[in-house]
Amino acid sequence: MSKENPTKEEKAQAKADKKYAKLEAKYDKAYDRKDALNEQIDALKTEILNESDQKKKKKLRDKRDRLVQERDSIIIREDELVVPMEPKTKKIITAVVSVIVIVALLFAYIATGTVRKGLCGTLGWPQSTFTAYTFKDDDGNKHNIKISTYNYYFSMYYNNLRNTTSQYKQYGLNLDDMNMNVDFDKKLSSQTRTEDGKTETWLEYVQEQVEKQIKSNYMYYYMAVEANDGSEPDVTEDQQKEIDEALENYETSAKKYGYTLSGYLTAAMGKGVTEEVFRKEAKISYIAQNYSSEYKEELASKTYDDSDLDAYKDEHLADLQSVDIKLFECDSEDDAVAFKKELKSDGSNFAELASKYTDNDYDKEAYKDEAETTYKDITVSTMKNLSFAIATADDKDSEKYSGLDWLYSSDRKAGDIKQESTSVVYVINPVHLSDVKTVNVRHILIKPNDEGDNANNAKDCTEEQWNTAYDKAKSILDEYNAGEKTSDAFAALAKSNSADSNASSGGLYENVVPNQMVPSFNAWCFDSARKAGDTAIVKTQYGYHIMYFESTGDQTVWQYTAQQILSGKDSKGTEDALLEKVELKKNWFGSRYFEIDTDIDS
Repeated sequence: MSKENPTKEEKAQAKADKKYAKLEAKYDKAYDRKDALNEQIDALKTEILNESDQKKKKKLRDKRDRLVQERDSIIIREDELVVPMEPKTKKIITAVVSVIVIVALLFAYIATGTVRKGLCGTLGWPQSTFTAYTFKDDDGNKHNIKISTYNYYFSMYYNNLRNTTSQYKQYGLNLDDMNMNVDFDKKLSSQTRTEDGKTETWLEYVQEQVEKQIKSNYMYYYMAVEANDGSEPDVTEDQQKEIDEALENYETSAKKYGYTLSGYLTAAMGKGVTEEVFRKEAKISYIAQNYSSEYKEELASKTYDDSDLDAYKDEHLADLQSVDIKLFECDSEDDAVAFKKELKSDGSNFAELASKYTDNDYDKEAYKDEAETTYKDITVSTMKNLSFAIATADDKDSEKYSGLDWLYSSDRKAGDIKQESTSVVYVINPVHLSDVKTVNVRHILIKPNDEGDNANNAKDCTEEQWNTAYDKAKSILDEYNAGEKTSDAFAALAKSNSADSNASSGGLYENVVPNQMVPSFNAWCFDSARKAGDTAIVKTQYGYHIMYFESTGDQTVWQYTAQQILSGKDSKGTEDALLEKVELKKNWFGSRYFEIDTDIDS
């Protein structure tokens, strides 16, 4: 066929080539900008370290944070070539993850030109034929697991680890402190790590984690099959859709680089990992995940009588007690010292000072509301999860919190004031065992910046954007009030309108404890006058929340906390017991064909 009369296929190919050329140019530019920003951020970190003047240091930090925000807003993702990881898969990889799900996808080896050494062979028959492990279930039945399955899990874990360490580096976290300092430009087998006195190579560590994941996954999978009368359960529609969409994206990439889909998966994930293997293992992972969640929820629903809870309280009273405080985090220690000097002995000007000592325009207005700096019935464990200087572990002993020791001491009394580094605390009510109960609420989040990934932080939005968001929130609340005004009606509106991640569950948060949510949201939930069916529009740093009060829980916060701890221990003990009853035995011959060191070892 002449060039003057190209076929449809040739036209489509030319169009695709043009699209990819544009994408490649776009991402080259993005990488260059990101590299430049990283250099500037690194230089600022050095300046901050060497600067002794607190005000100058704050300006440098602000500049650094702006550059970090700009850098992190640059999303380097080749559209329709690589499926990005969902937030739920971005976890600390050093913890053993019992279920690998398909959304934990891999680096684009093919797209970046770093084809894994020795993986261009397309047959991979030993990996598809030979046994990697024999899994023996609780009933003593044996199941053979192919080498291709091991390679699938290895690539998933390897890429999760690689992606996580990359993210930690971007945020300036010390990988040595997290025991995650692995160099992916070197063989895993040539690097060691030490944990709990045990030294091993990174390859040994990764292989151990992969084996734990396979064992746990297959254990829950066969439990699910048994519970379903010997038949494989179905996955949810959304899960099947995720599998299909992932493979569609891979197929697009495969065509770009001249591969079949199975050939592309083999090249990217290891020999033997074909489309059939991918679908099978992804489905097994989801079935295991679903059954594991149901099983653990059932264990977690176990109730404990008052004597059990009281016994736990007697042994762990300090962990269950609360305080009521006013708390503000200043930008510098100098500001904190000045804040404390200006603070009246009765704490009456705390909100006024909080508004004064912040530079952000949004916060200046927000902090005028006392709820924004008031923390009632807050426990030690909740405090440790908040990023306040007073709740930071001591430099010399990571298990000691001198600031919290002061705050939760029986010596505290109402009116005590403490300035700890950049934190200023005013004690309203000293340590006590709270009788406040948990609450169940629904909400619909309306953001003032609903422009996708390129949206600004809500705090930086214009008054017009906030007004538009409020008008939308009010119209949704009006729609609710004009209808049946039931919990189900509110849930339906949440599913179709909320920008929060829990929209699919009708915006429901169950067993909320004090200070689990941001201050103004928290204050509305725990208003003593709150009753079932109450609604309101509450503004927070994330947007406008259309609130619906579902109910008050049956347990006080300390009872609920004690029960969660007890059921968690029982659940963990039960899972450990289950894993002891099953066996995963490695096949020596099959292990000769395992993936070893991606991109380096054959």
